[in-house]
Amino acid sequence: MPIHCTIKDRIAEIVFDVPPVNAFDSETWMAIPAIVTAAASNPEVNCVLIRAEGKGFCGGVDIKEMQAHPERITILNRGNYLTFKAIRDAEVPVITAVHKFVIGGGIGICGASDSIIAADDAYFSLPEVDRGAMGGASHLSRMLPLHKVRAAFFTGGTIPAEEAWRLGAIEKVVPRADLESEARAFCAVIASKSRKALVIAKEALNGLEERDVDRGYRWEQGFTLEMYMHEDSQKSRDAFVDTGKAASF
Repeated sequence: MPIHCTIKDRIAEIVFDVPPVNAFDSETWMAIPAIVTAAASNPEVNCVLIRAEGKGFCGGVDIKEMQAHPERITILNRGNYLTFKAIRDAEVPVITAVHKFVIGGGIGICGASDSIIAADDAYFSLPEVDRGAMGGASHLSRMLPLHKVRAAFFTGGTIPAEEAWRLGAIEKVVPRADLESEARAFCAVIASKSRKALVIAKEALNGLEERDVDRGYRWEQGFTLEMYMHEDSQKSRDAFVDTGKAASF
């Protein structure tokens, strides 16, 4: 399994390592929820850290799979939904440590988590409009103000880590070389607390949110399916796979 989990000092560290860009196919997305839930429900774990090896944190979904097998969209949708829900519903706090690109589904992972530590080379992007899809805004809206989310979504542009930090989405921006140590140190502070207190606090904080991010994401996914049924969606995927660029309309 290209995603593995280790437990040390009451921290469960889940690491993505899916070359070349940590873009996950539908099978991988369907496997992640069980990994997260098992880690967070372990009585020896007080905090979960999610990070990645390789070129960037997460390239989102495997567009090549969706180009070749658009009928798998419902499996992919469910895997995305269950992954983000598992992170948000995890018994203990979930921290994400991100570097370089955080794209599409990577936004969902970050937006569902409790706090984000970012390398100074990290950036966030939702290129769904250019990939013939929808989704991701529900979780990005947990991180950033409404109009910033809409600008990013409509343009498919990028939000640098420093800008995300300025807007309150990120707890700390650190040098790339220090990302792992800084993230583990942050998690260690959380892990030193009472597990019972952390579990209660996580449930209480989730319940205080004014909007249901999971329900919002399911709403978005209905539009993802609608978009996938339009010819422009396949044209967008073909262009990305063939040229690496957005299609022209």
